[in-house]
Amino acid sequence: RRLHQLCTAVDQIPHIERLRFHTRLPIVLPARITQELMSNLSDLRAQVMIVVHANHPAEVQADCEDSLRRLTQSAATVLNQAVLLHGVNDSTAIQAELCRRLVNIGVLPYYLHQLDRVNGAAHFETPLQQGPQIVEGLRAILPGYAVPRFVQELPGESSKTLMERPEV
Repeated sequence: RRLHQLCTAVDQIPHIERLRFHTRLPIVLPARITQELMSNLSDLRAQVMIVVHANHPAEVQADCEDSLRRLTQSAATVLNQAVLLHGVNDSTAIQAELCRRLVNIGVLPYYLHQLDRVNGAAHFETPLQQGPQIVEGLRAILPGYAVPRFVQELPGESSKTLMERPEV
C-alpha cells in the first residue's frame, strides 16, 4: 500500500517519465508479486522499469519464473543485472543459461557487473578481463538482445562504466 501511495504521488509530477525499481523480491520472495501490485503498476502514467538482480540460473525457479512473468505482463519493462562472482557464475556456460532462462520469460539481460570492492567479498572477485571474455562468448551463442553489457562502478563516476574491452 505504501509503495502504491509513493508511486502515485511521484507519478503526478509532470516531468517524471519513468519509475525505476531495483529489486530481488521476485527471486527471494516471489509471492509478494501480487495481482494487486501488477494492477497498481499498470495504472501509472509513467513507464515502469523493473531491474531484478538474478545472478545464477538456479535462482530462476518455477515460482520466480511465475512472478517475473506477472511483471512482464503488467506493462512493465523488466531487465536483469547480475554480478560476476568467482566460483558462482563466472563462466560463459552459466551466464548463457541465466540469459536464456530470463529471455524465455520476457526479462532482458541488461548488465553484468564487475563485483564492487567491498569488505568481506574479495573471495568472489574475478579478474577484470574475465567479464569481457564471457560477454564475447555470449555474443557467439546468443542473439544480441540476450547479451548483457559488462560494466563496473568506478569511484567518482556518475554512472556505470562500460568495460567491454578494459585496458588491463
